[in-house]
Amino acid sequence: MAPVPSAVVPQTVKVALLLPLTGPSAQIGQPMLDAAQLALFDTAGDQFELLPRDTKGTPAGAAEAARQAIAEGARLILGPLFGAEVAAVRPVAQNAGIDVLAFTNDWTQGGAGTYVMGFVPGDQVNRVAGFARSRGVTRFVALAPRTPYGDAVVSALQATSQRLGGTVTQVERYDPAVPDLSIPAKQVAQGPGAGAGQPQAVLLAEGGPRAQGIASALAANGVAPQQVKLLGTGLWDDTQGVAALGQEPALVGAWYAAPAPQARAEFESKFERTYGRKPPRIATLSYDATAIAAVLARTNGPAAPFDRMAMTNPSGFEGIDGLFRLTPTGLVERGLAVLEVTPNGARVVDPAPPNFDVLGQ
Repeated sequence: MAPVPSAVVPQTVKVALLLPLTGPSAQIGQPMLDAAQLALFDTAGDQFELLPRDTKGTPAGAAEAARQAIAEGARLILGPLFGAEVAAVRPVAQNAGIDVLAFTNDWTQGGAGTYVMGFVPGDQVNRVAGFARSRGVTRFVALAPRTPYGDAVVSALQATSQRLGGTVTQVERYDPAVPDLSIPAKQVAQGPGAGAGQPQAVLLAEGGPRAQGIASALAANGVAPQQVKLLGTGLWDDTQGVAALGQEPALVGAWYAAPAPQARAEFESKFERTYGRKPPRIATLSYDATAIAAVLARTNGPAAPFDRMAMTNPSGFEGIDGLFRLTPTGLVERGLAVLEVTPNGARVVDPAPPNFDVLGQ
């Protein structure tokens, strides 16, 4: 009886990278590809091959790119970028039995082998509210637009404050298109927390000029930043954006949670030296995803490079955006720093944790 041949294990580990390389979003997709190439240079061995494929920025393009890459032997998918693209790629990947490290910040796409690498509000709110609670804040107000993002911010603040023994005394929602930000600001100033029980912190689920406008309106209506700490989300986490926020006096001293900035600054300098231009903020996602894939492929070997147990190692990984780990729910948990807005940018007031034991398992 002839011996049964053993299964042939491919010696090269192939990984797909799905990005919008043409179309209106190519200005984001191309530098994300460049960041992945930097990660290849820094971390990949000879037996690792990246398969960049163009999604054209559309769900149909993303699904077709995934099918092509899988047909060519891809064992893992990095990307795509947009939530609708991820929704189109998920069933393709599931049918092939491979996982997805998606760059979207649409947390609803996580699960069943798809991990959302984008920056989602839950971790950020937990971290900044937890820090505020450690500094004596017990009464919080949430000020958020009526959007899914606003929903997530409010939900996270309520859960965190309850867990830590604080209270959300007021939730003020408003139409995201409202031009007059003084209206929700007045509601906070005149709300149930006015007077002796004035809130100690107000969380703003806005970034950029909207955050500046609402902070200014709060101050004009008597919510003084000297008495009430303003808190923000990862929408503030942009070097230029934070510098602009610091030009609004009511935001100076405000806190927000974000990845520790030092490693990203070094990455941005290296990217600019290599390519002659600054990377978009989310270029770190493609660097970190490519680096994870390359390290796992080298560590685990070609037989089972992306085993789920290895992917969801509770100790996590150290990336450009700091410590992070993939969770079975499909969300990425990050070890974040707390930063303070100053007129000259942001400064770290509480460093990122050195490991997940500090945050609790």
